Amino acid sequence: MSLKIRLARGGAKKRPFYSIVVADSRNPRDGRFIEKIGTYNPLLAKDDEKRVQYDAERAKHWLSVGAKPTDRVARFLAANDLVKWTNGNNPKKAEPGEAAKARAAEKEEKAAALKAAADEAAAAPAEETPAEEAVAE
Repeated sequence: MSLKIRLARGGAKKRPFYSIVVADSRNPRDGRFIEKIGTYNPLLAKDDEKRVQYDAERAKHWLSVGAKPTDRVARFLAANDLVKWTNGNNPKKAEPGEAAKARAAEKEEKAAALKAAADEAAAAPAEETPAEEAVAE
């Protein structure tokens, strides 16, 4: 049986409240769990001590028998040095999608065409002015 230390959602609509539970990884998120070891209330301020509360001794016990914390719970446990948490690196996260890249390329082409047309229009009257001066004399 593979154990997970994870969040189980509770609370009303638009008012989340989570329990930190130890559960079999095959059970649903809000389904059956083995033990509730704490709570997490994301609506409280980040510096509020009641935002994340858990029994560190029970968490240490479950980690010693092989339970794996989820990423969010690992962040909480790392505050007490129970696990080592490192943030993930996803360099492609900020890259635009294919459609956005195509729109950007079209926009650049239109801008280049407009600039070329403006350059031609600016160059053409400059050539005509000396000819007009010669006719005027």
